[in-house]
Amino acid sequence: MFIIELTLKTNPIPLSVQRKSEEEAQTTYQAVVDAMKAGGNQLLELTCDRQSEKKLAIFADNLAAVQMYEKSSASSSGRTPGFFSMAES
Repeated sequence: MFIIELTLKTNPIPLSVQRKSEEEAQTTYQAVVDAMKAGGNQLLELTCDRQSEKKLAIFADNLAAVQMYEKSSASSSGRTPGFFSMAES
């Protein structure tokens, strides 16, 4: 299972969706990055493969960061990979 984690500019708590395959995760990640590059009020609608009732709708201009990583049972610390830094707006 792969996690796509979104960080909003105004909220330090990340939002995430899961994808079953790496290819699907890469496609979702790239769609989010492309929307961030395009700017404007583009609305991203995402669903979660693991929890089909989980849905997110986010304006691309509210995104501060996106990261993709593989969920592994080996990491039991509860901490996600990568790093987090707040930027001044």
